[in-house]
Amino acid sequence: MAHDLPGWVAELTDPRRAQTLDELADRLVPLAEHAIDVSRRLQAQLNELNDPFKRDALYGRVERLKARAGEALEEITAEIAASGEERIERVWADWAERAGPDDRAAREQELRRRLDSDVVPALTKQQQDVAERVAGRTSAALEEATQTLLTRVEELAKAVTDLIHDVLPLAREGLSLASRISTLSSHARKAGRGPIPEELKDAGAQTARAFDEAVARLELEWAALGARSASVRAALRGAEESAFSQVTEEMTRCVEELAPEHVKALNEAEERARSLFDRPPHEDGAPAD
Repeated sequence: MAHDLPGWVAELTDPRRAQTLDELADRLVPLAEHAIDVSRRLQAQLNELNDPFKRDALYGRVERLKARAGEALEEITAEIAASGEERIERVWADWAERAGPDDRAAREQELRRRLDSDVVPALTKQQQDVAERVAGRTSAALEEATQTLLTRVEELAKAVTDLIHDVLPLAREGLSLASRISTLSSHARKAGRGPIPEELKDAGAQTARAFDEAVARLELEWAALGARSASVRAALRGAEESAFSQVTEEMTRCVEELAPEHVKALNEAEERARSLFDRPPHEDGAPAD
């Protein structure tokens, strides 16, 4: 939907409609300001486009990947530890349901001692072994994912640098045009008052056409840069997510590969624990009744 500005806007800003030298000078001023504003906005957008590729931003991106991978590894390690604790607690719960009140405290103390010496060390070693193997695979995957991320960011940075080099002259063109307009406005004021000489009138008309063409290019490039900036941000975010997924997928594969062995160790630990709980007290070294 078109939104037209009031008619007096063009009347007060178009140098070609000026009738006197003062009017010509007055109408040239906002054109210079407009050219400066568009050029500065374009330069600011170019700076914003380049910000994600500065050293600090790159360092932060790698650190975020490492931190997220570390958090995921901590979750897996906690799950591994919890799996063993759950087995022991399940056996304790079964024993508690069946145990009678007679000499229960002494029996429980003895069982805990036997668990700590016969079951827990082997179970802990198994959990540590699994956790270390997952951590090793995670470290290797993280290194590979980081390299992939850096390579992709470097490729994107090159494309953005080329884009900036192509667009930056346009921003400078706007500032140069603003300087020309300001100079013409100054000449118009120094020429005195009254009608506009043909030479200044032609210069004003040429300047107005140059302004229309230059600002149109700048505005179009500014709009296009906005879309490119959004695409670059999305690409960087996508590269980060892809790198993190690369790490978590390797972690998942590692856990799946180690799961049968770990479950077997848990079953053996649970079986060993139940064998302790099912023995009569005198077999655990406790005095017989």
